Amino acid sequence: MRGSTHASQRTPAAPDERGVTPDLVVCGLGPAGRALAHRAVLRGLTVTAIDPAPERRWTATYGMWADELPGWLSPQVVAATVARPMAWGTYAHRMDRPYVVLDTARLQAALHLGDANVVSDRVVRVGPRQVTSAAGARITAGRVVDARGLARSPARAEQTAYGLVVDVGRCAGLDPLFMDWRPDNGADPGDLPSFLYAVPLDDERMLLEETCLAGRPALTGAQLRTRLLARLRARDVRLTGDEPVEHVRFPVQGGRPGSRRFGAAGGFLHPATGYSVGAALAAADAVAAGRDVWPATARVVHRLRGAGLRALLALPPGDLPLFFDTFFGLSPDAQRAYLSGRTDLAGTVGAMSALFAALPGPLRRRVAAATLGVAVPSRGRRASAMMGA
Repeated sequence: MRGSTHASQRTPAAPDERGVTPDLVVCGLGPAGRALAHRAVLRGLTVTAIDPAPERRWTATYGMWADELPGWLSPQVVAATVARPMAWGTYAHRMDRPYVVLDTARLQAALHLGDANVVSDRVVRVGPRQVTSAAGARITAGRVVDARGLARSPARAEQTAYGLVVDVGRCAGLDPLFMDWRPDNGADPGDLPSFLYAVPLDDERMLLEETCLAGRPALTGAQLRTRLLARLRARDVRLTGDEPVEHVRFPVQGGRPGSRRFGAAGGFLHPATGYSVGAALAAADAVAAGRDVWPATARVVHRLRGAGLRALLALPPGDLPLFFDTFFGLSPDAQRAYLSGRTDLAGTVGAMSALFAALPGPLRRRVAAATLGVAVPSRGRRASAMMGA
């Protein structure tokens, strides 16, 4: 990396402190922003990347489907592969699609920034060709892309999770689980539901994570911890008490497609699953090249996914496992289209249509009403599956 500007320094209005007008300014150096800056540098573009703590070490666990990995990314960033992950609604489903867990440190190192100009500062204003930092620096560029993620808001549904990193020897008999909605976590039947996510981090460790898929408000870390510990006791997973902890909390609503935003803020987060890293990595090269990654088909898919989230938020708690039984009963192609087909309008419509047709009648009516934004009268007060009311 070449020289950086720190927040304590003031740079007069200029392209950057080197007197160079960069081709691209990237705001935010999480996985999406770093991938974009990395690919742009390798394309020969002059890049300025701005982040309050550009050298901070990533600690989150990132998983994705193996077929989403871009060809330019070294396979060494894959820490573990699950050939056929299991999912549970009310019964078990084997998913015919390999799932990979990334080595976070290797991923961060692989997305090296080369000779990009890295600025340690906070962006306070973003324009089409200029950004202003908290220190008063104004940097102009050929393009500006905001990859700072989504801000939390009470108006936005969030995904939350509480996880423990457990020695594999203590997880005997526990299969890798993409999603497990079985009711052995101690939650009351009418409470906001959560599921178990269990994946290997390497040959010696597994991440066991109790997850609230989406809620407004979402379950707290303390609530999820209580549920995780109850679930692990029920499955005879004995802990030492010294296991490393992973906390997760981020909005699943609010992303807006467009050429000036990337990552979760730019609509790359799947609102019905919370996954975004795979889609961002896959699109980073095209965005770095300045290509349009939001054709009309992708924008329609984005809206359909938002409708899918509304449907999930409206389901009564007891219906959620049945909903996922139906989803995981779809063909592998239909599942792939809905989970990963960001530009696949025909596949997304086909998957949603097949899901809708296979749902039980009462559940189908509720999903249809939620998708269309129509209120459904019911006897008594029925809490939704993912919202407090």
